[in-house]
Amino acid sequence: MQKPQARVLVRHIDDHERRRWWCVFAFWLILGLAAGTARAADHEELIVSHGYSFYGNLSYPADYTQFNYVNPEAPKGGEIAIGAVGTFDSMNPYSRKGRAPGLSTIMYESLLGEAPTASNVDPATAPADVLGELYCLLCERLEYPPGKEWVIFYMRPEAQFSDGTPLTAHDVGFSHNLFLEQGLKSYAEAVKKRVPSYEVIDDHTIKFYFSDDISRRSLINQVGTVPVFSQKWYEETGAMLDESRLEISPGSGAYMLGAIDINRRITYTRNENYWAKDLPFNVGRNNFDTIRVEYFGDDTAAFEAFKAGEYTFNVEGNSRRWATQYDFPKANAGQIVREELPDGAPAVPTGIVFNLGREVMKDKRVREALALAYNFEWTNDSLQYGLFKQRVSFSQDTPVMATGVPEGSELEFLQSLGDIVPAELLEEEVRTAHTSNPERLFDRRNARQAMRLLDEAGYTVSDNGTRVGPDGRPLRITFLFNAQSSASARGIFENYVSNVEKLGVDVNFEVVDGAQFTSRRRDRDYDLIFGGYYPILEPGTGLRQLFGSEAAEYSLFNPAGLASPLVDQIIDKALLAGSKEEELAAMQALDRALRYEFALVPVWYNDDHWVAYYDMYGRPEKMPPYFLGYMDFWWFIEDKAAELRSAGALR
Repeated sequence: MQKPQARVLVRHIDDHERRRWWCVFAFWLILGLAAGTARAADHEELIVSHGYSFYGNLSYPADYTQFNYVNPEAPKGGEIAIGAVGTFDSMNPYSRKGRAPGLSTIMYESLLGEAPTASNVDPATAPADVLGELYCLLCERLEYPPGKEWVIFYMRPEAQFSDGTPLTAHDVGFSHNLFLEQGLKSYAEAVKKRVPSYEVIDDHTIKFYFSDDISRRSLINQVGTVPVFSQKWYEETGAMLDESRLEISPGSGAYMLGAIDINRRITYTRNENYWAKDLPFNVGRNNFDTIRVEYFGDDTAAFEAFKAGEYTFNVEGNSRRWATQYDFPKANAGQIVREELPDGAPAVPTGIVFNLGREVMKDKRVREALALAYNFEWTNDSLQYGLFKQRVSFSQDTPVMATGVPEGSELEFLQSLGDIVPAELLEEEVRTAHTSNPERLFDRRNARQAMRLLDEAGYTVSDNGTRVGPDGRPLRITFLFNAQSSASARGIFENYVSNVEKLGVDVNFEVVDGAQFTSRRRDRDYDLIFGGYYPILEPGTGLRQLFGSEAAEYSLFNPAGLASPLVDQIIDKALLAGSKEEELAAMQALDRALRYEFALVPVWYNDDHWVAYYDMYGRPEKMPPYFLGYMDFWWFIEDKAAELRSAGALR
């Protein structure tokens, strides 16, 4: 099909633009999403829809009035205050430079909407009761052919920025290009190959063209979830996307930036003139007048501030504190509610990440030896009060989690890849976590196995008990750790390092402040780090940023620098899956291959949200499975807040 000439503006992507950077949350790159009803036009069936899911299965009809889990009668008003550990010196979350505060993307919306009040512990998804579906926000409908060679978004004419200026298709095109020109290199390179041009048809219509002979995965949702900025503001101020700054462009979202006190607090205020407040997408949502984020130097200080009432909602991640430290007057008096709410979202694949760019980490035997020093059973029982489960998979407890020996469709998929698949991947059980003695930190059986592996890798024990390589140099590694992490986390990894040292390895457990940690993590200046990846659920081009060889040297989303021809081939073929059955087989194979490549030591996960909050908030009786949403669809109860203030429970 020949592309029509642009009526207003056509932007083509030049090769030299591939050298620029971009930094933005990539979760929405991983999802594979499309949908709707059809009509005839130009002798071709076009799909016209109010949302997008790759196989066309939208749960909400075009005339939906609200998401199923929200309370449409939820009152508006009040404040929710949360705590954060660390510092911030910039309001630009899309730059590699500086440190942006929590919720600094809250002001911005996209064509296909997501939860605006997502945080690191509460990842974005809207609606929160489905996976793999997106619904129109800035747009009112989208249109595309069955082959998905292009997509047209028809925007809502009433959309506007918080300064009252219209939000148009020109702003959408400008924002798309801004990320390609000034954004993260791995993102820009991936998108330019797949989205060669766009056309602003009129003020409220924009068309994106996709490259030929590529997978159609993640193309429509990619262009549909780019945050939209004000072109007018950027051009008038001369601001750059990749710079640290406190000044922000006006956004179109429900919340605007309020007050900033650098490194202490930041507030966001609800825009009473928010253009989309009455859309079905937003019914029962965006209920708080103010969202406040209080900053603290460490985890202990933050918790003491919560007890004192300096902030009012705490998502707990410290098992020791959850088990032992909520026995204080306000909690005992019922002024603070403590709940464990089911978390149906896939567990984030966190662990002790190996930097595969370091020579010592390229030998899998070394990595396996270092892994054997981690004792989950002792750690969980002795330091985490038995509250966690051990994660083994990149898609833990989901249908795409690989199990046992490959069989059926997954086996056929792997066999179709040819000789690149190792025989053991086809014939042996999927790699799982080792077991350890829960009674003692240093498991001697695992230690003996680890020592044999190090011997085989050429690292023998010298006269002084340290491991040395064939060149006679000691085996030294650096474990980079963030000083602003909890004391419990520090204790866990100090114990791990102690076990590694008993193997004869010289370990530098380097504790650095948050700013240094961020900088060195970005530069991949470590041998080991506590980090992770996004869960894998569906095929998407974002998988190449996470696990692909092409961007392995510099992708911020691939902390191990994993570069595997096997994984590359699985991703490529997964993107061409033509049915749910093929997709399931491909993703199971990907999970199996990632575990085989062994880029990180899996640690623990929790399938509940641990929350504690002052008893002045309401929530839906039936919570959605994939999103806690406490800043999204919970609400403030003034009468209860007045009682707490009267009792002196709140400051």
